[in-house]
Amino acid sequence: MSALMIPVIAYIAGIKGRLTSEKGATAVEYGLLVALIAAVIIAIVVTLGTQINTAFTTVSNQL
Repeated sequence: MSALMIPVIAYIAGIKGRLTSEKGATAVEYGLLVALIAAVIIAIVVTLGTQINTAFTTVSNQL
């Protein structure tokens, strides 16, 4: 009887380990983090891009 119970208990423990895995949640969290960083970079480029373009235009006109 105990020879059969050990593989069954190991099988149940393996299934439990797969169900409680957090690999999917970690991937989603990294995806959200990348999206947030990309949004911040885009906002900075849009904001500073016009100011830098204006500065280069001013310098070019002065030359």
